Formats: sequence, structure tokens, C-alpha cells
Amino acid sequence: MTTQTPAPTSSADSTAGPLGWFRRNRPLLIVALAFMIAVVLAYVATPKGGESFAAYDPESPDPDGTRALVQVLEDHGVEVEIVRSSKRLESTEIGRDTTVFVTGTDALGEDTATRLRERTGDADDLILAEPAPYVSAMLGIPYAVAQTPEKVEAGCDDQRWEGLSIQADAVTAYDAGSCFAHEGGAVLAPAEGLTVWGAPQVLTNDQILRADNAAVALRLLGRSDHLVWYVPSFDDLAPDEAHSPSSLLPRWIKPALWLLLLAVVAFAIARGRRLGPLAVEPLPVHVRAGETTRSLGRLYRRSGDRTHAATTLRQAARTRLAGRLRLGRDATPEAVIRAVVQRTERPDLEVTALLTDAPIENDQDLITLANALAALEEEVRHP
Repeated sequence: MTTQTPAPTSSADSTAGPLGWFRRNRPLLIVALAFMIAVVLAYVATPKGGESFAAYDPESPDPDGTRALVQVLEDHGVEVEIVRSSKRLESTEIGRDTTVFVTGTDALGEDTATRLRERTGDADDLILAEPAPYVSAMLGIPYAVAQTPEKVEAGCDDQRWEGLSIQADAVTAYDAGSCFAHEGGAVLAPAEGLTVWGAPQVLTNDQILRADNAAVALRLLGRSDHLVWYVPSFDDLAPDEAHSPSSLLPRWIKPALWLLLLAVVAFAIARGRRLGPLAVEPLPVHVRAGETTRSLGRLYRRSGDRTHAATTLRQAARTRLAGRLRLGRDATPEAVIRAVVQRTERPDLEVTALLTDAPIENDQDLITLANALAALEEEVRHP
């Protein structure tokens, strides 16, 4: 009886096993390992058990929060009531001894702003913290005209602010009032039924000790025995006010894109039919593939430029307004603004901000700008 011994396994066969698999998939494994390390580092760097707050939140201990001011106001006998929804505001008692202070005004819509004005009609004062241009347009209140990080003196006849000054990283002046004046505007700007305060950073935990910020904050918000600190929520917006950037596109854009796609496909098919051998010609300049890729990447990134989008919206609005007002296509922006002011009787600064230079900082500002321009065109069309 004979037995057969198995043939010895060669070293080549052994390397074709697990070791060979690792060698073939080395790039993928390196990427996976780097991703896992990034996830672990992100988890470690994330604060645990903390709560996220928006800027100027009255319960926030963060540098841009205002909890320190709230505690000092309560120590001085002021009852501070924090309200975070329009529904809660409706049930809050607001009398003649109540000051209503609103931060996060970018979450105000037309409906919530109207209800706010109606609900605070009996209040001692309604103060809006640094309203954005579209909020100023919506409520018909003063517009921002200048901003400075320098110290601003009170310089007005109001005895509350005599001898005081404020300073913050950014202090905004509005086109009304005389207290804390700066470049043709004022940080404390009274309006019909409310007051605009252009320096909410003065109230924050990390800047309240600069200049006379603490004294100004106490006199601004501690005037009444009852302070209602209202932080609007985007959840309070009406369904027709909650816009997304895609909802601003015209209705014909989707059919037009499909038509453009069909045209591109047809063009590609037509050009793809070869009528003969291709002629190869040397390029005048050698362009590396890496440079081409980076250039394309920069072009794609630029396509999301909000400032360019806002400029396009304003230019289109000026063109339509010029046609509506019979100014001709060559009319300058200044001529269009003058004509719109005459037609609508809006303030010159308000129209100028809408059609030329109102700052755009995020997608919500861009959406509101589009809505405000549409409202302005409608007002010109039906004065």
C-alpha cells in the first residue's frame, strides 16, 4: 500500500493569500483608516453634555451669550421672562410696565412680526436688536447705514445716556435718532412704536465690561420692572413664509433644463458621427491634468457665490423697474432709485439698500432679499 505525500506549498502561493489581499487594497484601507481617525477626533473634540445656543441668547454662558446680563438685571429687581415662541408670547402678560426685547430678528416673518407689533402695543417699549435690512423693509423701520468697532459716545440730550459710551467688535448705526451717533446715523434709533438697538454685542458676556457697556445695558433693559426677552423661532413662520432657495426659481426652469438636456444629447449624437479620421494637432500650450482639475474645482465653487447671486437679482429687478417706469434700458441705478422713491414714497435709503448695497450674509438673507424685491416691484406696479 502506497501513500502520497502532499506537495509543499510554495511561498508564492502563501503571499497570494491574506498578504496579497492587503497589498491590493492598501489605498482603500488607508482612506478607511483616515476616515475612522477623523470621526474619532471629531467625537472627542465635540463638547459633551452641553447645549447649543444662538448668539445673544439670554440663557447662554458662551462668549456671545447674554446670561451674565440677565443675572445682573434680576439682581437689580427686574423680572426677566424668556419667551421662545410666538404662541408663548401670546399668553405672556405684557403691560405698561413691560419692556419687550427681541433678539434673533432674522427668524421673524411678516405674520410673526405683525403679531409681535399687535401684542406689544401696550408695552413700555419694544426693542429690536440689530434687525437685518429685510426686517427693516418688512416693518418699515430705520435701515442700517454704517458699522464701526470704535468707541461711540452717547452725545444726546437723553439724561439716561449722559456721559456714557459703548464699544464692541461691531456697532451698527441706523438712519434715525441721535443717541450714540455715528456717520449720519445712530445706534439707538427710535421708530414708530418701537426702538432699534444696533449694538447687541455690547450685551454679550465677553464684551459687557468694555467702555460703559454694562451701564448702558442696565439702563436700556432695566427701565421697566418686567422684561420679556423674546427669541423668535423659525418654527413660528407661516407655511407660505418658509422658503427654500429652490422655491425662488421660476416655474419654467425645470422644463427649460430638460429641454437643454435633450438639446445637449442631440448635439452630442450629431457631433459623434464621424465623417472621417480625426486630425490630431499639437496643442500650442501643454496644460497639466492636475491644473485643469483644480481650475474646474474653483469654477464650481464660485457658482455658489451669494454676493454674485444678490447682484444678479438686483440688476434684474432694476431692469424690470426701469421698463415699468419707462426709463429705458440705459437708465442708471440712481435714476431707477429716484423714480421708485417718487412712485412708492418709500425712504430713499430703504430703496437704495434694496436695489444696491444691502449686505447678504447667508441663504436666508438672499431669500428675504428676493421677497423684498418682488414686493417692491409689486408696489411699483400697483402703487
